[in-house]
Amino acid sequence: MPSSQELLFIVIIAGAVVLVIWTLKDTLKKGEKKEKEEREKALRAASGKAEGHGDVVLPLQLQAYERIVLFVERIAPQNLIGRVNQPGFTVLDMQIGMVSNIKSEYDHNVSQQIYVTAQAWEAVKTVKEQTISIINQIALKLPPDAPSIELNKQILELFMLQPESPSDIAIEIINAEARKLMQR
Repeated sequence: MPSSQELLFIVIIAGAVVLVIWTLKDTLKKGEKKEKEEREKALRAASGKAEGHGDVVLPLQLQAYERIVLFVERIAPQNLIGRVNQPGFTVLDMQIGMVSNIKSEYDHNVSQQIYVTAQAWEAVKTVKEQTISIINQIALKLPPDAPSIELNKQILELFMLQPESPSDIAIEIINAEARKLMQR
């Protein structure tokens, strides 16, 4: 039979083992809990709903929608012609000026795509490409050295005949996406 000292020693060792196991389990639970909280926080941050995060991102997103609507308005032919046309411009000068202006405006706003939906950004790209295509197609039908008024007149006539311009359609899409964002 073990002596009382041996028995005490065994009880102390057993108690220590239980204490170590209990501490390890507690540490594991805390680690798992912390890991779960970090995953949840990361998910909230990714969806823009982390505490304080949405307060910063939402204004940036709305500002991006405003900027891309402004871009679409600025490249609408009626607005573009007024800004680009210069006395003495030929069809070729006007074509180059308008296409360059559209590309420059686009390059200036390309970073906004990180704040808007893929559908909104696709509308921006489409209106840009369609507007450039229309300008180039009409310009190809005219003599390059003809006065720019000929190109301007034909572009405006084409857009007046359409019930909705590419810019109008893009703005409707962008506005719908912005409204969805504001309803969250």
